[in-house]
Amino acid sequence: MEKFKQRWGLKHNYQLVVIFIVFAVTGSTSAYVSKPILAAMGITKDTWPLWAYYPLYIIIIFPAYQVILMFFGFISGQFKFFWMFEKKMLRSLGLGFILPKENEK
Repeated sequence: MEKFKQRWGLKHNYQLVVIFIVFAVTGSTSAYVSKPILAAMGITKDTWPLWAYYPLYIIIIFPAYQVILMFFGFISGQFKFFWMFEKKMLRSLGLGFILPKENEK
């Protein structure tokens, strides 16, 4: 726990617990929300082959996860941590162009 606190610049153990809970809830929620999104587009396991359905499902989960992570991060009072985490993740995936320039905050 101390390594996470140092690495992420946290001061209290409750922050770490809240962050872990947010990650868990976000992952589950994004997977749950992605199915109705695909269904609304007419993409279901019954209408599409599984080899095409699951990659689309994963592609839909990614942006849903990003949005939901920021939402739950805000609700939990840890928005600053999750915003920094989000920026780091997008940059590491080569999607840093989506973010505003540092001096344009």
